[in-house]
Amino acid sequence: MAQLTLPKHSKVREGHNHPSSPGMKRPRTFTVYRFDPDSKENPRRDRFTIDLDECGPMVLDALIKIKGDIDSTLTFRRSCREGICGSCAMNIDGRNTLACISAIDDIEGDISVHPLPHLPVIKDLVPDLNHFYAQYASTKPWLRSQTPPPPGRERRQSIEDREKLDGLYECILCACCSTSCPSYWWNGDRYLGPASLLQSYRWLVDSRDEETGERLDDLEDSFRLYRCHTIMNCATVCPKGLNPAKAIAEIKKMMIKRSL
Repeated sequence: MAQLTLPKHSKVREGHNHPSSPGMKRPRTFTVYRFDPDSKENPRRDRFTIDLDECGPMVLDALIKIKGDIDSTLTFRRSCREGICGSCAMNIDGRNTLACISAIDDIEGDISVHPLPHLPVIKDLVPDLNHFYAQYASTKPWLRSQTPPPPGRERRQSIEDREKLDGLYECILCACCSTSCPSYWWNGDRYLGPASLLQSYRWLVDSRDEETGERLDDLEDSFRLYRCHTIMNCATVCPKGLNPAKAIAEIKKMMIKRSL
């Protein structure tokens, strides 16, 4: 698998050019990263020009248009098209985001589209997220409690305790934050990264969870938690407007508090 490391200005040879047709009223050009492991060729960029009058307003609409009408071999992930599932996360014009909520008119000039950076590339715009999800699973992201729930009803929370989860549970695991984090680029094998740590904090502050100490023990490591240097790329690119850096800082505070 190819390793994409420079999302906007990577030195990849130019590939095929698909020019606009004379009848296009609103032509727009997209430069798309291409890599096919079966071809044994180096990665390249292909240029596609489409008519925006025949396409939806989002970058994902353009990619679907390209795949449907110009090059059926173009490969990318997508599902809900509503900014909820996180499947279409990619690097657009140098920024990690979701293609389904990236308006074409908000981007000036030709639009460059690459897979999420610093991950192995399976094909074209599809990165390998196996390691990312394995790290997420290692945080045991589910309610851990020794006390059985009350008979016949759910575990209840106060309004105040429930509000502590706001800004945490909304994470869609798109990996935009982790793949924009230099600390994760350098230490991705051991540093959990913003997404996994945000999810970890979500359970640390859940009043129904009874294994806070065990969860903190799992994070007590010089790499798993403490490689965060508050660069804030994670908060800048999050398509849901969340702040993983703040969650990481709160975990560090919990570590200090329990050591006193």
